[in-house]
Amino acid sequence: MKLARYIEDIPFDKNSVVTVGTFDGVHLAHQKIIGKTVELAKKRNGRSVVVTFEPHPREVLDTASMDMKLLTTLQERQELCEQLGTDWLVVIEFNKAFSQESSRDFYVKYLIGGIGISAIVEGYDHHWGRNREGNIEALVQLGKEYKFDVVHIEQFRHNGIPVNSSMIRNELLNGSVEVGAGFLGRPYTLFGKVVPGDRRGRSLGYPTANVELASHKKIVPKNGIYFVQVRISESRYFGMASIGVRPTFHSDGKRILEVNILDFNQNIYGSDLRIDFLQRLRDEWKFDSVDKLVQQMHHDEELSRELQYKYQSLA
Repeated sequence: MKLARYIEDIPFDKNSVVTVGTFDGVHLAHQKIIGKTVELAKKRNGRSVVVTFEPHPREVLDTASMDMKLLTTLQERQELCEQLGTDWLVVIEFNKAFSQESSRDFYVKYLIGGIGISAIVEGYDHHWGRNREGNIEALVQLGKEYKFDVVHIEQFRHNGIPVNSSMIRNELLNGSVEVGAGFLGRPYTLFGKVVPGDRRGRSLGYPTANVELASHKKIVPKNGIYFVQVRISESRYFGMASIGVRPTFHSDGKRILEVNILDFNQNIYGSDLRIDFLQRLRDEWKFDSVDKLVQQMHHDEELSRELQYKYQSLA
């Protein structure tokens, strides 16, 4: 897949099948839209083009959302679009000036005149342009005027529930990583680097990797203990992740992510980790004594090992 950071970076090709959206999460509904774009482009012997925005439009337009957390970084969206078979990903910088473009000007200037369109694929709630004035009906009229087809994808449901990014964000913030994974079509993932910690886990019999997140724009699930899959380079392991403020030992309120990797005893300081959240085990608790904490960690490990066999059999 090719990446264009500016419209000028993609050569004009009238035989392009295009879809436009922020696509945060590239969840099941997004996959339906992008998959249809790729499928139609192949049928027409054309190219599939996904147009996305960076930063997220809500960060620019809604002051209350300036610090909003995302499901995917641009790099993740790029990788997921490539996995879906997209030929081109075009990134448009979303800023105040761009947000004032009329819906018609956006399509005529950027898509019809810049990329080229033989067909466009959009979801049921597609709106664009200044004040989100553009809609599917207006797009159909543009298609008639400029001779391109419009494919309208109906609302996508998973287990009877409409899939959208806001709902998935809320599930993760509530700790429901399994529900979130169902709507994403894959486990929710955080990336980070192993940095030195206070080494207390080793003294408790559960050495942990202290993880510094690669992006502070991504959602971190609700505080608690999770069963996770950890990827280091090409190797995969299961483990327990702790998100929280470590109330048994600390009172500074600093939130950290730590991971105990099962059956693992290597020095990985400085290593990059990918952490897939598979299942929530429990809330974060403050214990009256170290012994009670260790006892609970033994229980967490037993449950994690049971889940390890389950997930290994499903792999």
